[in-house]
Amino acid sequence: MTQANLEEQPFIAHLIELRGRILKIVFSILVVFLGLASYANEIYTLLSEPLLSVLPENSNMIAIDVASPFFTPFKLTLVFSAFIAVPVILYQLWAFVAPGLYKHERKMILPLLVVSSLLFYLGVAFAYFVVFPLVFEFLTAAAPTNVAVMTDISKYLDFVLTLFFAFGITFEVPIFTIVLVWTGLTTPKALAEKRPYIIVAAFIIGMFLTPPDAISQTLLAIPIWMLFEVGLVFSKFFVSKSRYQADSDQELEAEFDEIEHQEDKK
Repeated sequence: MTQANLEEQPFIAHLIELRGRILKIVFSILVVFLGLASYANEIYTLLSEPLLSVLPENSNMIAIDVASPFFTPFKLTLVFSAFIAVPVILYQLWAFVAPGLYKHERKMILPLLVVSSLLFYLGVAFAYFVVFPLVFEFLTAAAPTNVAVMTDISKYLDFVLTLFFAFGITFEVPIFTIVLVWTGLTTPKALAEKRPYIIVAAFIIGMFLTPPDAISQTLLAIPIWMLFEVGLVFSKFFVSKSRYQADSDQELEAEFDEIEHQEDKK
């Protein structure tokens, strides 16, 4: 068997394993979706509560498209199922890359995956319980006197999903900061010196990831900044562990070389 065939077989094996992992992710989402499908309308009602609670009297949500009263709640349920399956998704990704990692790297990445899941859910909860009431109260109060506020259910879903993903992803800032330091791409001191640029970048990210209102942009930018500070504090522990591990690896390599040298003499 040629060298090219030997290299091709592991590559194909990795593709087959990746396909299996993706199928497991899709299957887990479908299982959760089937379990929640009968509660699609109730889930949408729960999601629309922050807006309905601040709408003027006799105002309600509307459905412009003919099929949107049926498809919109199921679309939300499917996305919600993916949110619930986030731990399974991260585990499958972890199981795929873990064989190629060193033992100390596996010990570090698994806790990071758990914490990243919790931070993602925390970002979604922050958007629902803190951001939505403030944003919707501001937007409905800003409507002109002769304008009846009646939001389309499909447009509302797109709006809140955008905010959910924006806050869920941005709450991963501590993980990104720790990974940058842990991989040696930067240091806590270098990141601390770039704090003014990070603050400006946080407001720019808030401008692009949120609707065009100052409240939601500010409510996203400030957590990004604060979470960066949290990640900066914890990254100092990771850099010390990385150096210790590097020193340990060097000692092991030196011992291995010494053993090989003694065997050569024999």
